[in-house]
Amino acid sequence: MMDTNEILIKIRKIVRSVDIESKKIQKEYGVSIPQVLCLNFLHDSSNYQATQGEIRKFLNLNSSTVSGIINRLEKKGYLARLPKTGDKRVVNIALTSAGDSLLDRIPALLHEQLSERLQKLDSKELESVQHSLNTLVKLLNIEQVEASPLITLESDLEEDEVLNQ
Repeated sequence: MMDTNEILIKIRKIVRSVDIESKKIQKEYGVSIPQVLCLNFLHDSSNYQATQGEIRKFLNLNSSTVSGIINRLEKKGYLARLPKTGDKRVVNIALTSAGDSLLDRIPALLHEQLSERLQKLDSKELESVQHSLNTLVKLLNIEQVEASPLITLESDLEEDEVLNQ
């Protein structure tokens, strides 16, 4: 008979790794994982700029959380708000050179490493991973839980929401 404890241990390893990474990035670089993801999104956007709505869609987080993320990054000088040429009501969020150099120093995040490795799997293996995770989500009865496509901790997000009040 299969030991279900093994499965629980593996899930715990994943959660713990995310927790350790999150604390390490926060301590060494002074930013949360969602803040890093926001900077990465700007880095990959055309002209290193995006609207707050585009950032919100990418992060799949609510407006107040994204506002908090942007406000803190702006205070630290990692991004800037620029009025759009021709329409002063629209504001573009732009990566600054300080934000860009911070990204150069931060190592590849777990979710980036995982994403790259998942893309290398053949479709059979990928389907198997997908099926297993679907089963776990159903067993935990967490289909309704909102989540971004990013591996991050809720505490990272709560901090961004709390600091934005």
